[in-house]
Amino acid sequence: MRLRLILCAVVLGVLAGCQGQTEKVVLVVTATPAPTDASTSSAATDTTAPQIPTATATATAIPATETPSIPPTVDVRPTATLGQIQVAEEVFEHGRIFWIQPRKQMWVMYDNGQGTGEWKVYDDTWVDGDPASDPSIVPPEGKYQPLRGFGKLWREHQEIRDRLGFGITPEFGYVSNYEYHPGGQVDAQGIWQTGPGYHILFSLYNEKFQFNEVDSTWKKL
Repeated sequence: MRLRLILCAVVLGVLAGCQGQTEKVVLVVTATPAPTDASTSSAATDTTAPQIPTATATATAIPATETPSIPPTVDVRPTATLGQIQVAEEVFEHGRIFWIQPRKQMWVMYDNGQGTGEWKVYDDTWVDGDPASDPSIVPPEGKYQPLRGFGKLWREHQEIRDRLGFGITPEFGYVSNYEYHPGGQVDAQGIWQTGPGYHILFSLYNEKFQFNEVDSTWKKL
């Protein structure tokens, strides 16, 4: 009974104190420092502690030196034509004439004595039944009057006759390696615009000549 009275007195005293004065309680909130060692952190070892979700951000790093990929350029240039063709050739005092069978053309080469010169192209107009030569033209000893198609071209064009002179070999036919390399350029739309190219032809003795369409010249390679 005495103990109960003492407890009641204590309770009443506490209540009286609460009614007479109110204490202010200040809560100071500080940021919790991140643990420096996960192995010693109580949060890491206490499986009963509430877990606070943490927002994470994912970013993709792009190297500063990375450049966008560029699709490969399509080469629209036509390829060279390679093959073998039937030709005829005659060497003159100051040049040559080639007959190009696939083109039915005669190529006249004026030689400047330096392995280069002017190149002219003529259609082959000789047909069976045309005179093969002119009996009134007598070449100097050791020289030749050109015959058939070469002879017709030579006789009908005084400039050719004067510039080439007489033949120093007869005409002979053979099969030559041949190349054609087309020229041109790509326009703004990426389309190839054909332009002058060049031909490669070989003599009977395997001399290699280049014929340039851009300026009507030839050179020995």
